[in-house]
Formats: sequence, C-alpha cells, structure tokens
Amino acid sequence: MRFHPDGGLYVGDQVSLEVIPTPEANLDGWEVLVQVDEPAGKTLKPAKFGRFGIAGRSQATLIWAWDTSGLIPGAHELNFTVLPGGSTWSQIVSLLPEDQLPVSESQARWATSESQCCNVYYITQTASERDLIALLQMVDEQAESANQILKAELDQPIAVTFVPRMLGHGGFTNQEVSVSYLDRNYADSSPAMVLHHELVHLLDNRLGGEYRPTLLIEGLAVYLSGGHFKPEDLIPRAAALLELGAYIPLEPLTKDFYISQHETGYMEAGALVAFIVENWGWEAFSSFYRDIHSPENGDQTGAINAALKNHYGVTLRELEEQFLKRLKAQPVSTDVVEDVRLSLSYYDTVRRYQQAFDPSAYFLTAWMMDGEQMRRKGIVADYARHPTATENLALENMLASAGRSLRQEDYSEVETELQAVSGVLDGVAEGRADPFTGYPLAMDYFNIVQALKLQGLQAQRILVENNTARVWANTTGPQLSEVALLREFENWQIISVAQ
Repeated sequence: MRFHPDGGLYVGDQVSLEVIPTPEANLDGWEVLVQVDEPAGKTLKPAKFGRFGIAGRSQATLIWAWDTSGLIPGAHELNFTVLPGGSTWSQIVSLLPEDQLPVSESQARWATSESQCCNVYYITQTASERDLIALLQMVDEQAESANQILKAELDQPIAVTFVPRMLGHGGFTNQEVSVSYLDRNYADSSPAMVLHHELVHLLDNRLGGEYRPTLLIEGLAVYLSGGHFKPEDLIPRAAALLELGAYIPLEPLTKDFYISQHETGYMEAGALVAFIVENWGWEAFSSFYRDIHSPENGDQTGAINAALKNHYGVTLRELEEQFLKRLKAQPVSTDVVEDVRLSLSYYDTVRRYQQAFDPSAYFLTAWMMDGEQMRRKGIVADYARHPTATENLALENMLASAGRSLRQEDYSEVETELQAVSGVLDGVAEGRADPFTGYPLAMDYFNIVQALKLQGLQAQRILVENNTARVWANTTGPQLSEVALLREFENWQIISVAQ
C-alpha cells in the first residue's frame, strides 16, 4: 500500500492509493473496493488492477479517490476487498490537522506565466516562483535551441511545468513538458539540459513517424541536447563504456531500453545517433528515422532492419559493427573513463536511494500526475509535499554533494561520498537499527540536518570541511539563509545565520 501525497496526510487532502500485489499474483482485470470508517463512512469508487508506469507494474491505482475535507483528524480505518473473491484486509491511516500543514504549502497555489514560446506553470512558495524571471528566459532559449534542427511547427504555446520535487531523473513529457526544479536536486541534473531533452521529445512527437523505437527517440534527445544530464562528448563516452566492459549490444538494448542500465543506454543511444549523422548527415538520418514502420509481431529489430536497409543498405548488426569499429578507434583519456564509471555508480546510487526512501520518485514507477487536471482541481500536494525525514535530507544532501563533485571532476571525493551513501543504504537493506553509524561523513550530514531541524531550518545544500560546515537552508518559503556550524566532538552547533 502506498498513499499520496507523500510525507504525511492532512485533513483536506485528496488522497490517492496504490494497491500493489506481490509479483507472482496475477490480478489483471480484478478490482479493489475500499470502504472508509465502516459502517457510516463512504465507499470509494472501485479500481481495476492494471499496469502502471514504465515498468508496467501490476497495481490498482485510485487517483484522488478519498476526499478528506471536513474529516476529523486522527485515525481512520480503511477496509480493502479484492474482487472477485480475493483478499480482505484493513489499514489504519492517520490524518494530521489541516492547521498543522506547513505554512509554505498552505499558501501554495498553481500559477502561470507566459514566455515567448510557452505557458509556464509553477507552484507558488517554491524555488520556481523565486527564480521565475530566469526560468522564463531559460525556457525560451531551450525551446529555440531544440527546434533549430527539428523545425517543428509551433502553432500553439508549449506547456512547461516546473515541479518542486525530484521525479525520476528530473524530467518527463506527455502532452506537456515537466521538469524538476528545486534547491536540493539530489540527481544533480541540469534543469536547462533536462528541459532541452524533454522539449526535443515533445517536438519530435509532433513531427511524428509511423514507428519510432525508444532507442532512437532517446538517442535523438541526447544527441540534440549535447549530452544526457550534462554537456558531454558522446562518442568518447560510449568508447569508455567499451573499455569498462559496460557496453550493451544494440539488439537487446532496443528490446529492453528502459530496464537496461540507464546511463549506459542513453549514452549509447546518443552516440549511435551521433555516429549515424557523422557518417550520413542529418537529413539522411531524419529520413530514415521518420520512415520506420510498425513492427510485425513486436519484432522491433526487424522494423529497424527494414528501414536501415532501405536508407543505408545495412542491417542493425552491420551498423553496430561499424559503430564498434569507430568506438574502438576513439582515443579515450583515463579521466573520461573514470568520469563514466562514477556517473554509472552515482545514478545507480540515486535510484537505489529512491527505491528505499522516496519510491514515488523512482523512474520506472514514478508518481507523475496529469498537470492539467492538477491545476484544474487546485491540487498541489502531490508535488509540493515529499519525504523530509532527517534520513531523507541527509542522504539527499550527500547525493547532491557527490553530483557537484562529479561535475567538478573531483573523483576521489565522489568515491568517498558514494561509499558513505551506499553504506547507509546497505545498512537499511540489512535492517540495521542505525544505518548511519560507522560512516563518519554520513553521521556528519545526519547530525547537521538534525541540528538545523531543531531550529526550524531545512537543509538544501551542505558543504562540510573538517570541523566546520556551511549550509544553505530555508524555513517556510524558498528564500535561503546561509548557516555556519562548528563541530564539537560529535555534535554540530549553529554559530551564525545570515539572511
């Protein structure tokens, strides 16, 4: 069972539920019935079990099904019945008083602003509202850049939503573009790069094509963005994957793109598009890409082979042979190899953190809502609220620090920070009562976050150096204060707060 919004439920919430059966259960087509506070309470609309998210996880999803407006704070009993003839169980859910909602969220509302290209949606009392002028400029710059080669018809404004929490790796696209924008960005993805990537997806979709394989959809977005999460030379990084033994052959990658190692798949896909354009030119690539026909009996490789033979006279296997020859001939520095190795490790650790501490953010089953419906219903909590326990804040700040160290090419520091985070996650997996114990760096972050929490401050960025720390933190809104701390034995003491 998972309840949304994350981070505690309050009276007044429109509560969603995910009912997730064990992997071996086959409940597709069955449904779950939920009754609240029997016998006098209400019965929620039944929901059928089906597939959810990129992973296609089996679950029944009740979106905004339980309106808690006007209910009494405290414990409420929910009774579940799987029909026909399945399990029954009950669960106690506690609702916090509405007047205990954090001030920043109680005042948060959806707002919109127009740029030259786009309608930009954001939630007030967040970093997006604080940085709105810069974001509007960024949106126009990235939209113009993304469309320089694609040249899609922009006959109506693009909808861009800035989300104040991390979801997946920071961006997703359906009918509109959504990008995570927050101070404590523990996936360390560049908002401009992510926005550009997602805009390419939206414009690419408008241009269409009978069948566009995921390998090439994502490869195109990486190629036109000049990298995945940061600017990067794609061919040398794909060559580094070969040197590391991490390269994934193209045929299995085509079939299982999203469940393959994430960064490897995106790097290879971007490098493959770069290689095709390098050899045959952009116009030839575009003609090939838009001329792939729907696969027969799900045979994606066959569909790609037919288009490749028609346009380039090669099969996917022959194309890969040429691609590998190009990668093997590419000189690769030890720094690039190390950067790629640590990038794989870093993002694997980010996803491992999400699965353990922030499952709604995990990309294969992320809680991504329909933005237009959220705005129409005035719902902000699904995005404005997320887990903020001391463990969450400590680990997210450590991951954000590791991401900054990776961008700064401080590889030894990245290794140290990832080892500390991984050690804590190992402890959680092993069921240790205090998983932070035994990892001094992790304990420092935990104790710093705790010291700030006692003063009503939430850490957004932490820099630790020996026995001192500088922290950028906020209280009820997006404005940050700089806090200085000093370590006394195992304790951290706040010595100054600068507004």
